Amino acid sequence: MKRFAALALLLCLLLAVPAQGAALTVNAQSYVLMEKETGQVLAAANEHEQLEPASVTKVMTILLVMEAIDSGRLRYDDVVTTSAYAASMGGSQVYLKENEQMTVEDLLKAVCVASGNDAAVALGEHIGGSMDNFVSMMNQRAAELGMEDTHFVNCTGLPAEGHLTSAYDIALMSRELILHHPDIRTFTTIWMDTLRDGAFTLANTNRLVRYYEGTTGLKTGSTDAAGYCLSATAERDGMELIAVVLKSSTSNDRFEGAKAMLNYGFASYQVVHAAPEQVLPPVAVTMGERPSVQPVLGEGSTLLLEKGTQLEQEITLETQVPAPVEQGQQLGTLRLTAGENVVAEIPLVAGESVARLGYGQILERVLRMSFLLEPFES
Repeated sequence: MKRFAALALLLCLLLAVPAQGAALTVNAQSYVLMEKETGQVLAAANEHEQLEPASVTKVMTILLVMEAIDSGRLRYDDVVTTSAYAASMGGSQVYLKENEQMTVEDLLKAVCVASGNDAAVALGEHIGGSMDNFVSMMNQRAAELGMEDTHFVNCTGLPAEGHLTSAYDIALMSRELILHHPDIRTFTTIWMDTLRDGAFTLANTNRLVRYYEGTTGLKTGSTDAAGYCLSATAERDGMELIAVVLKSSTSNDRFEGAKAMLNYGFASYQVVHAAPEQVLPPVAVTMGERPSVQPVLGEGSTLLLEKGTQLEQEITLETQVPAPVEQGQQLGTLRLTAGENVVAEIPLVAGESVARLGYGQILERVLRMSFLLEPFES
């Protein structure tokens, strides 16, 4: 291994760190603040307590709709016919009538903006074939995402025995939605809109969309048993945060709690995309079809750091490796430190594969070299 100097300053973030002694006040039974790219939790209380989520449930409904759209199984202009069951939903609704037809796009808008229970059921039945099957899909997806505190009974969040989740699990599914399906912002950032050619007005239940800078979504919910709930997402300076509040006593408490968490996160942290300060030299490959391979930065280069953090970096890199070399094979490490603390060790990997020379290729090379080295005779 060859170690070459790099102990140079990677970055110096000039914004000051806020006073860490300041209390974070969130009037809620449970809450969590998560950063989108890394999934790191920045603040939390009772984040794994199982509680009723009310209409914040619909984050999972929306996620399954967006996954179907982005995979090509569903299109925005597909037409959905409302069942009698969907039309029977109470609570927040857009008053769909049995056999009324509406596009996926308009139904998704109704769910994201007005929290329409009838629209959510219509979409769920269309995707799953039945509501029971769609709820099974919701629970399966929750398990895949590691939502260990969650059991869904319906796709709306209307009160039902055993319908429970946690602030942490809501953050997980909210992160999955905004990280991999950014087009959802088209709907979750709408303040007011209409359906049915302007005949029906929609107003967003998430007032942060209008009153909090950088808001990107996401979903409100409230019932007598669940209290006031919210999953709020916002982005500033390239960093997107998820603030989840469960069981606040008032609607104002949930919004103020989310704002307090978001303000804390934006004031205290910054996302940094680490990179070597110097051009990485190619690594020699012995017995390879090519003489060298170019190392590149591997996974884990996105870091969440407190503002004001100063980092130094050190690079360790192989001088040569034997063929074959697989793309992604580790060739070295980029080590980041802040003082005596190791912040991250990011792999440096092969940017492409290099196959090993075959016997015929080796013989050809030997013969070519022999010919070139043969003494010249006059």
